[in-house]
Amino acid sequence: MSGPKTLDPKTLDPKTLEAPAFIALTAKGRDLAEGLSADWPGSELHGLAGRAEPVEVSFSSVAEHLRELFQAGRPIVGLCAAGVLIRTLAPLLGDKHGEPAVVALAEDGSAVVPLLGGHRGANEIARRLAKSLSIEPAVTTAGDRRFSVALDAPPKGWKLGNPESYKAFVAAALAGEKIRVEGSAAWITDSDLPFADDGKLTIRITEQQAAGSDSELVFHPQVLALGVGCERNADPQELLDLVQRTLAEQGLAAGAVAAVVSIDVKADEPAVHALARALDVPARFFPAHVLEEQTPRLATPSDLVFREVGCHGVCEGAALAAAGSAGQLIQPKVKSARTTCAITRSAGLIEANRIGRARGSLAVVGLGPGNAEWRAPEVESTVRRASDLVGYGLYLDLLGPLAKNKIRHDYALGEEETRVRAALELAAEGRDVALICSGDPGIYAMAALVYELLDRADNPAWLRVEQKVVPGISALQAAAARIGAPLGHDFCAISLSDLLTPWEAIERRLKAAAEGDFVVAFYNPVSRRRTTQLARAVEILSAHRPADTPVVLGRNLGRPGESVTVLDLADLTPDRVDMLTVVLVGASTTRKIARADGGCWVYTPRGYARKMAPLEKTEIKATGDAA
Repeated sequence: MSGPKTLDPKTLDPKTLEAPAFIALTAKGRDLAEGLSADWPGSELHGLAGRAEPVEVSFSSVAEHLRELFQAGRPIVGLCAAGVLIRTLAPLLGDKHGEPAVVALAEDGSAVVPLLGGHRGANEIARRLAKSLSIEPAVTTAGDRRFSVALDAPPKGWKLGNPESYKAFVAAALAGEKIRVEGSAAWITDSDLPFADDGKLTIRITEQQAAGSDSELVFHPQVLALGVGCERNADPQELLDLVQRTLAEQGLAAGAVAAVVSIDVKADEPAVHALARALDVPARFFPAHVLEEQTPRLATPSDLVFREVGCHGVCEGAALAAAGSAGQLIQPKVKSARTTCAITRSAGLIEANRIGRARGSLAVVGLGPGNAEWRAPEVESTVRRASDLVGYGLYLDLLGPLAKNKIRHDYALGEEETRVRAALELAAEGRDVALICSGDPGIYAMAALVYELLDRADNPAWLRVEQKVVPGISALQAAAARIGAPLGHDFCAISLSDLLTPWEAIERRLKAAAEGDFVVAFYNPVSRRRTTQLARAVEILSAHRPADTPVVLGRNLGRPGESVTVLDLADLTPDRVDMLTVVLVGASTTRKIARADGGCWVYTPRGYARKMAPLEKTEIKATGDAA
C-alpha cells in the first residue's frame, strides 16, 4: 500500500508567501480563525488550552508560545489586542530584515493590522485577510499606503539594486517630488507613484550594472541565466571570481541573474551551490539529453565534453535551456583553470522554479515517541519545508497539522526498504522529502537503511541528493525520563528481533552486556511470532545480576494509553511485553526509591558517593582546624 494522497507538487513553490499560524485566545477568536485558516493552505490554528479549543495545536502559555513561533521565524496572525503581541515580542526585536511577519486581527474581524515584517509578508497577509473579511487593512507603511506599492520589496522576479537609497528616495516622493521611469515594468507603472516625464527622481529598469543614488532607484529584472561548469571539487572562489569578472566585463548586474544552472551530475557540486548562495538565487540542473538538444545553438560545442558527460556543452547548453527558445546567448563560454560560465538573456522574466530541477533533499526525521511536545524544533521546521512526506501511515498521522497540504506517501509496516527507495527517488527528482520515523531515526530506524542503500549505489542520482538526519527522542530516553535516571551510568541497546540479525549474534551481545554489567534497553522485545527471545535474554542476564534488579517497561510513551511499569527481573516474562514496549533492565547497581504515591523512582548511580566522600572528610577536617 503506497502512493501520494493530497497535493499537486506544482503548488509547492518555496518562494510563495509562507502560511501563518493563527493564534486564538478565546472561543470567538478560534471560530473566526478556523474559517480563515481553512482557506489558507499550510496554515495552522493554535489555541489557548481550556479557552480556545478544539484546535490543531494547543498551548498553555501565551507568551512562551508566541516567542517560540517568532524565534522560529513563523509568520503569526494573533486574534487578540495588538498590545498583547507588542508586549510579548518586544524583548525579541532587533533585526527588521530577519524578523517574521506579525499581524494583529481583532477577534470580531473588524480590524487587521500588520505590526512587524511589513515587507516580509505582514502587509500582504493583512491585505489577504482584509479581502476575506471585506474590510480595509490598517497598513501603516507610508510608501505602501500612499503609492500602493512597496518599492523596497519588489515582486518575484525583480531585485532592487540599491536598497540603501530606498528611504531617501521614498521620503522625497512623499514630500512631493515627481518620478520618471526609464524602462518598462507594469508593477511600477500601474502603481499610484507620482510620475512625470521631467521628474527629479528616477526609477531605472535595467539588467545592466548601475550604481543608483538617493534620487535614482535601480531595479533589475531577472532575465539572465548563468550557466556554469567545473571540475569535481573545484574551488568555489575560483568559480565566483570567474562569474564576477564576466558579469563586470559585460556590464551586467548580478541582481539580473535569475538562476545558476548546470548539468545534473553537478547537482552536488559545492562550488555551484556556493555561487548560487553568493548571488542569492536558486541552483537548477538539467539532464544531459536536455542540454544536448541545445547543440545547434552552442557557440563552442565540444566533442570531448560529449564523450565525458553526454552533451556537447554544459555551461552554454544549461544557460540556453534556462532562457528558453527565444533566449539569446550574450556571453559564450569563458573559462578559468577549472571552471566555466556562459550567460543568456531570456525574452521575459525567468521563473527559476519552473526550469530544470532543484538538487533535491532527503531529511530522515525522528518524531520521538509521538507527543508533539517532545519533538525537536528542527523536526517541525524540516517538515514545514518538505514537499513530500514518506513513512509508515501511523507515523505520518502523528504529525497532525504539520502534514496538512503535504504530498503523503504512505507505506505499511514491513515495507522499510520500499519506502526508503521511494524517498530517495523523490529526492533525486528534485523534491524536498522528509522520511518520517518514530523515536530517533538513527536508532533501529530508517537512517541506517538510507546509508546502506547509498553504499550499494543502486542509483548514482541518489548520491547527489542533499541529506541530513534530524534526531528525535528515542524510546529508551523517553522511558528513562518517565521513571527517573536508569541510564545514569553505562548502558547499551539490543534489538531482540532476529529478522535481520542472526540469533547467535544477538545472544553473544546479550552475554557481553550481562558480563559487563550494563543497563540494557531491549528494542523489539517480542512479537506474535517471537516469544522465546525475551525469556532467553532474561535467563542470560539473571546469571549476572540479582533477581530483584529493577526492570522498567515503557509502553505507548508520549501517546494515549501510556504506561510505565517497574518490576523485578525475576518477574519479567514475555506476556508482560508487546512490540509497543521498550524494556530497560537495570545493572546490578540500579536502585529503586519509594515515592509517597506508592510508585517508585529508578536510577543507576554513577559513583558520586565514592567521589564525594573524601571531599566531605577534607571539609570537616578543615573546619575543625579553623575552629
